[in-house]
Amino acid sequence: MSFNTSSRQLSKTDEAPEDVPSREVTPLDSPEAETAEAETAEAGVPEADAPDAEAPEEDAAEAKAPEVEAEADPEPEAAEAPEVPEAKAPETGTPEAQTSETTTSETETPETGTPETETPGAETPEAESPGVEASDVDASEGEVTPRPRRWRRVWGGWREKYPVAARVLAWTTTAVALAVVVVALLMPTQADKFRLAAFVRLPVEAIFGAALLIVLPRKPRIAVAAFAGLGLGALTVVNFLDIGFNEYLGRGFNVVLDWSLFSDAQGYLQDTFGKGGALGIAALAVTLVIVVLALTTMSVIRLGNLAARNTETATRTTLVLAIAWVTCAALGVQYAAGIPIASEHTMQALQFKTEQVRRTLRDEAEFAKIAKKDDFANTPPDQLLTGLRGKDMMITFIESYGRSAIEDPVMAPGVDATLTAENKKLTDAGFAAKSGWLTSATYGGSSWLGHSTFLSGLWISNQQRYRTVTAGERLTLPGAFKKTGAWDTVGVMPGIQKAWPEQKFYGIDKLYDSHKLGYKGPKFSWSTMPDQYALTAFERLVHSKKHDKPLMSTIILTSSHQPWAPIPELVPQDQVGDGSIYNAIEKAGKKPGDIITDSTKSKQEYGKSIQYSVSSLINYLVKYGNKDTVLIFLGDHQPIARVSGNHASRDVPVSIVAKDPKVLDKIADWNWADGLQPKQDTPVWKMNAFRDRFLTAYGSTPAP
Repeated sequence: MSFNTSSRQLSKTDEAPEDVPSREVTPLDSPEAETAEAETAEAGVPEADAPDAEAPEEDAAEAKAPEVEAEADPEPEAAEAPEVPEAKAPETGTPEAQTSETTTSETETPETGTPETETPGAETPEAESPGVEASDVDASEGEVTPRPRRWRRVWGGWREKYPVAARVLAWTTTAVALAVVVVALLMPTQADKFRLAAFVRLPVEAIFGAALLIVLPRKPRIAVAAFAGLGLGALTVVNFLDIGFNEYLGRGFNVVLDWSLFSDAQGYLQDTFGKGGALGIAALAVTLVIVVLALTTMSVIRLGNLAARNTETATRTTLVLAIAWVTCAALGVQYAAGIPIASEHTMQALQFKTEQVRRTLRDEAEFAKIAKKDDFANTPPDQLLTGLRGKDMMITFIESYGRSAIEDPVMAPGVDATLTAENKKLTDAGFAAKSGWLTSATYGGSSWLGHSTFLSGLWISNQQRYRTVTAGERLTLPGAFKKTGAWDTVGVMPGIQKAWPEQKFYGIDKLYDSHKLGYKGPKFSWSTMPDQYALTAFERLVHSKKHDKPLMSTIILTSSHQPWAPIPELVPQDQVGDGSIYNAIEKAGKKPGDIITDSTKSKQEYGKSIQYSVSSLINYLVKYGNKDTVLIFLGDHQPIARVSGNHASRDVPVSIVAKDPKVLDKIADWNWADGLQPKQDTPVWKMNAFRDRFLTAYGSTPAP
């Protein structure tokens, strides 16, 4: 017999008993009942234990009673007649009835505990209940509960309705997942190495990963795939950082030391693009990191599940790829030099980063020992810098003034012409110059590393070394002049915009930062003020004043700092004033967005910025210098790779300018070139070698 009832209809049944126990008369101890319950559980259909769930069948049975009694056959064989469409009244306790209970029954009659049976072909009540499935019924409460994972039923219905579109979507998703994994495994860490051949290789990491995921059970497989996907995503993020650091700083990202540079990068972006632009870029970067991690994780999980569903095919494919990889590796097959088909790129990257961490941790202890050794640490004051007594000293750094400015075919014509013209001005004013090359400890940025290397005589190539040396008592060049007691030391640093505790380490008595130079004009991107103004303020606030002692001035110019837009222009010296004149110049200049993505335009504007800085400095020296003035000026590092070129050297020009010929005579054995422009064959020193050579040349006696 069939019923057309649902759990929502029970409340409308007047005859439904309200307090009838649900299972009191059910023969729970009988083997037949246990069999029925077990098979019902295996089928995933819960028995309706609540009284309300049994009442409809009781009423329905009573309504059908005359028909059943009329057609009932007392013989057991009647239950075996498949051609009879009507249900037969079962014999209570007969084997046939018990068998029917275990296969077709969903409920039991509470009064007798006898399972109801149906003839073959009859449907269960649940099957006819609209909108209610067996798994929707709570067996203990008799209530309808929401079916979990409803989206699967919706997705399954969509796949049945649009099978072709579903297959295309599945194939596309799998292809995207495969592409994400392959790109992540083979991504180069330098922008100039991106080429098609780099991404059509066999990554050994993928072969090992596939083999592992194929043999793992479901839960461990998903866990391992998720962990591997997150790791691959993290490595991809580090690869992107490597690309950026190689592009700007000429080296990869150091996972131990370089996190502190992000605050400086945020400040640079804010100065270049404004606060809103910097926040937008930061938000975009965070979003990209999240997207990369999510993509790699989901991609590895999808590919792992696909391999598990197609074990035989996946196993064959993995085996073939493994054989191909071993063959290519053994034969050394390559697309081109340095691009082998059998790739170990990710493993090598992990090994390199691991070794980098070890080297960094070892370097801290080793450098601390090196920093304590100083050949001039114990030199008496009267034996320091005896060859420069009475001289007015200036050590000036020109931001990003590198060898490429003098030799690159795009920038060199303008810069070389400026150096020639400014050298003529010096000669006409009675000055002479000698120039050489120094190899900077940094590249593309982190100017303070170049400054500290030059002034301390130690190779300061990372932030950890910088913190170590500035926390000590190393004798710096300004500190050596101060130690003699014969000079007052001054610092003019318009790029300093907050507290600068390193002032004490460098031995600078008086510091003029961006807040103490009286500037009222606009910023030029990162640069807080034009170089011409900074030098004019130095003259007004410091140099023109009467002093009991000569000055040792350390000046750091900033107008040639990237992004080289807008660039200041030289104005008549008597019109510099408080800097307000630069408002119109800044508004009329180029915007960073105009050049920042164009390498050629960046080179052109960089060259112009170097010309401006050099001209500002030489104009100041010619106007305010005297017979006792000695100027040392140099670049702190090369510009970024997009301007200086990939794999450019780290060399920067350095010049010493003076009117007194004795000053330059003392360095004649250095073999530097005459004038402001060093030659190609002029000697190249490491930047940290300058301090000791300079101290020795000008009368300092070593005393370790």
